[in-house]
Amino acid sequence: MKIHDVYDEIDRLAPFATQADFDNAGLLTGHPEWEVTGIHVALDVSQRVLDEAEEAGANLLVTHHPMMFGARKRMTETDCEGRLLCRMIRGRMGLISAHTNLDAAPGGINDVLARLCGLTDISGEGYLRIGTLPEGTTASSLPAALEAALHSVVRVCGQLPSEKPLHRLAVSSGAGSESWEEAAALGCDCFLTGEMKHHHALAMADAGILALEAGHFATEEPGIFALADTLQTLSDALQWNVRVTLSRCGGYAPPQN
Repeated sequence: MKIHDVYDEIDRLAPFATQADFDNAGLLTGHPEWEVTGIHVALDVSQRVLDEAEEAGANLLVTHHPMMFGARKRMTETDCEGRLLCRMIRGRMGLISAHTNLDAAPGGINDVLARLCGLTDISGEGYLRIGTLPEGTTASSLPAALEAALHSVVRVCGQLPSEKPLHRLAVSSGAGSESWEEAAALGCDCFLTGEMKHHHALAMADAGILALEAGHFATEEPGIFALADTLQTLSDALQWNVRVTLSRCGGYAPPQN
């Protein structure tokens, strides 16, 4: 099984042609014809993630966040990204990143987030999902319920009466607060994202919408777990005979000594 086989299956699930104009999703390092020894899935590339991949015998990383968002004119090891890229090239480590294409895809990052938040009757497209909350949800109970579901601290931006009933939650993973007006037009009374821009929080407060911020990592990691499960299922069904491993360290852990 070769790198292009993995690329083609991800492209089928979340077409790379649907990525945003600013994005850099796709095959970023390696060669499509390289044989794959193992697949390691993570939110980001970091030294610790590369340690994990090497320990697992994997020569292909699949991440959500791409590298080389900005043009590079030098491939030196004087900055974080340069060190990572040089290490990957030396070690013949391939990298496929599925970013905004996976955010928007059916069954992708935002669908997983919406289900994890306990929503039903989920609708929406692009980077936004909206659904119905469990009956009896209030402005005081929702943050704690989301903290338990996402294993993260949820920050409430603005205030609503604590016992105000809430019915429709909109979610947009990562830095998704720019979708709030679309969500409001669809009837949401609360909105969750990973990173909340200050002026968006102010506008939501003025509109009577409860604005909630759970952290970029926490709103996207569950979708990466789901992607790893999907790739392992494909590996078994298509007889790739490779193991899919999942990073548990995130991008913040230092490299191992």
